[in-house]
Amino acid sequence: IALGEVVDDAIIDVENIARRLRENRRLGEPRSNADVVVDASLEVRTSVVYATFVVALVFLPVASMTGVQGALFRPLALAYILATLASLAVALTVTPALTLWLIARRSLSADEPAPLRWMRARYERLLHALTMHTGAVVTATLALVAAAVVTLPFFGATFLPEFREGHYQIHMSAVPGTSLAETLRLTQQVTAALKTDPRVRVVAPRIGRAELSEDTWGPHYAELEVDFVPLEDDEDEHLEEDLRAILSQFPGVSFAIRGFLAERIEETLTGSTAEVVIKLFGDDLDSLDLAARRTLLAVSGVPGALDVQSDPPAVVPEATVRVRPELAAVRGMRPDEILAAVETATRGTTVAQVYEGNRATDVVVVLDSAYRTRPEDLASLPLTSASGRLVTLGQVASVSRTTGRFAIAHEGARRVQVVTANVQGRDVTGFTDEAREAVARPGQLPTGVYAEFGGTAAAQRAAQRELLVDSLLAAGAILALFWLAFGEWRRMALVLANLPFALVGGTLAVFASGAVVSLGSLVGFVTLFGIATRNAVMLVAHYDHLVRAEGAEWNQATAVRGASERLGPILMTALVTAIALLPLAIGSGDPGREIEGPMAIVILGGLLTSTVLSLIVLPVLAVRVLAPHARPTS
Repeated sequence: IALGEVVDDAIIDVENIARRLRENRRLGEPRSNADVVVDASLEVRTSVVYATFVVALVFLPVASMTGVQGALFRPLALAYILATLASLAVALTVTPALTLWLIARRSLSADEPAPLRWMRARYERLLHALTMHTGAVVTATLALVAAAVVTLPFFGATFLPEFREGHYQIHMSAVPGTSLAETLRLTQQVTAALKTDPRVRVVAPRIGRAELSEDTWGPHYAELEVDFVPLEDDEDEHLEEDLRAILSQFPGVSFAIRGFLAERIEETLTGSTAEVVIKLFGDDLDSLDLAARRTLLAVSGVPGALDVQSDPPAVVPEATVRVRPELAAVRGMRPDEILAAVETATRGTTVAQVYEGNRATDVVVVLDSAYRTRPEDLASLPLTSASGRLVTLGQVASVSRTTGRFAIAHEGARRVQVVTANVQGRDVTGFTDEAREAVARPGQLPTGVYAEFGGTAAAQRAAQRELLVDSLLAAGAILALFWLAFGEWRRMALVLANLPFALVGGTLAVFASGAVVSLGSLVGFVTLFGIATRNAVMLVAHYDHLVRAEGAEWNQATAVRGASERLGPILMTALVTAIALLPLAIGSGDPGREIEGPMAIVILGGLLTSTVLSLIVLPVLAVRVLAPHARPTS
């Protein structure tokens, strides 16, 4: 995009200089080439400066974005703004000098290029015909804009598009309390089943968590990294569905499939690896358990729900050891001695170290796993009192099977349980709205429990609000620039009329590419409005030059002449920008282009309609809007 803008400033300057040089040749060269070059460059200088500043201001809201969206789009915006301002400096200084050296001092035909002459002749005939039917042109244009606006409510919305990484992370969660050995057995079976798909290259499972890990997963949880062989464009279209068909062979185990990059972004946004995150807050743990179960059922009933899970699990089986002080005293044992023996038997105690060269290995005493798998086995654990008397744990304590929580999550000093879900076959924002309604039904949540929705839909809304507020501030600055440039509201209205023209093409482009507005699409609309105003600024500024500098009478002929003389630069600048964006738009679904591809599609669509309509509709409007107020100045 920056490349297109850099060339656009030079195109406008060079084209105007070349046109003035041809006019000077046709008149027998009454003026020197240097004077013609200077005057022609000064003629478009003001409009080029204002148009460039408008484009730079439009990108300021993108450059000021925060969070994940800022990390993705801020470098693009800064590069664009700096390149645009640098191109302006070059266009005002280097371009006129190079034009004088490379063009003015060499033979230049007095006639313009044949293709441009052919287009201009037909364009002038079209404008003469359209200016005789202003009402029909305006009505057709308003109908087209209205049709585009009507389609907006039917668009879906998502924070970021699907990433094609060629890699998936599969989260596997068994019943809480499942042993590490059983989880390992299940993981091996899942790995073998996944490898039956010829597209799967590597499956790398990871079970439980490290000793000092920040994760709070229990031994019932596992993650499988699945890498695929290089796939063609259509080979991975149903890849996730095929994987889910394989995983459905394992009942009683829940799975969630996410791409690595999407998962990291979601985890950064909410701390959970899912698109929709529902946090349930309350004081009573039993009420939170009930709320989590009801919320899980409600969300599962929303169309498009996928991988709905309650995380972390509410309870797990436990073995509870309660020391009975009266029995311990009779047998001459202290409670702390009893609990220390239980800890050694179940968790182990380091009693020594073995050295091998410079490597030290701890020696840990722990009861054999065969004797601590059941609570009943712990009751026969032998203990020695201070007097040397041998007793069992069951004689001084009660050992029973209970349930407990291996983790109690808190956020902001509040107890919280989390229900997560992914979305398939529809936009995340619409799904979140329906899920919110389902959870908010009367009697759905127990007294004292309330829900907060997060995830990519919340991030999408936050990014939209941020972009809207910053865009309004930028719009105020742009209007101030327009007032400085034209000093009259009618000319400003003509320039701003190009924005609905751009909206038509951008909206149609989104509709044709899936009718889903992502963050990249929003950035594309913001960018498009800045680029689209350039054509209108150049056209209206040229009308002012014809009337005020050249003394032309404002009438239909002047309107057609001004538009005809700006036909070449408007078409060339639009074509250069379109060519620069075309690779991104064509490969918008390829890996690495999922974010900026939708942006390029929106800009291309809007650029097409804004260019066509500004060349056809703006001159027609100008005849009516500016006619009573355009007078030549001395």
